[in-house]
Amino acid sequence: MPRDFPFSQALENMGDTAGFAGSFFRNLFKKGFEWEELSRQAYMIGYKSIGIVVLTGFILGFVLTLQTLPTLKQFGTESFAPGMVSVSMIREIGPVIVALICAGKIASGIGAELGSMNVTEQIDAMEVSGANPMQFLVVTRILACIIMIPLLTIVADGVGMVGGYAGMNLAGDMTLQLYFSKSFDALEFSDLVPAVIKTVFFGFTIGFVGCYKGFHSNRGTESVGLAANTAVVTASVCIILIDAIAAQVTNIIVYTNQ
Repeated sequence: MPRDFPFSQALENMGDTAGFAGSFFRNLFKKGFEWEELSRQAYMIGYKSIGIVVLTGFILGFVLTLQTLPTLKQFGTESFAPGMVSVSMIREIGPVIVALICAGKIASGIGAELGSMNVTEQIDAMEVSGANPMQFLVVTRILACIIMIPLLTIVADGVGMVGGYAGMNLAGDMTLQLYFSKSFDALEFSDLVPAVIKTVFFGFTIGFVGCYKGFHSNRGTESVGLAANTAVVTASVCIILIDAIAAQVTNIIVYTNQ
């Protein structure tokens, strides 16, 4: 094996990824868009994931409140708990945790589905019959992820604040009106916009990685499971990297405007 084989393999993978991304953007604006398939994928990705997102959001807000209240009470600042929970959920915890959960559920599902279609040569059959598998299978799934991941994150953030209210009243006593008043007073425009923008990138990453791994799976049956597994790992790592970049960019913009 040549000494530069890993480097050559990495360059080849980068080229394949760039080519796949270029094919996605080219097919994005072609005529005959599959609106019905986009609606079906949005339903599968969004509605089928709402249960686990709601449960996760509630538990995150509930646990975050219970874990921080004892420390805040030591300094007599337990009234800051609602604002802390809302800012933490909306700015960081909600988007990242929801994206990681969706990476495990959605990216793996897309990778396994398209991988099985690739193994059974259904994608080749679509091309032979004159259909456009890139537009029908890839564009619709990526767009559905771009649309639904931000919506799922908003739901998780709202439920997380409700969970924080439940945790607040389990350990203390605060009215619902006062709790949400303090929660929204702590939020700023600079907290909301970057959080929403990065969830769009999270959605693109989840859909793109799942479709890419499924399309480029090998012909063996074991490649279906491998495509699903690598889709989860790759999407999760990309989400963490995007979040780190987004945090740095947000800090630079905030400090520049101060």
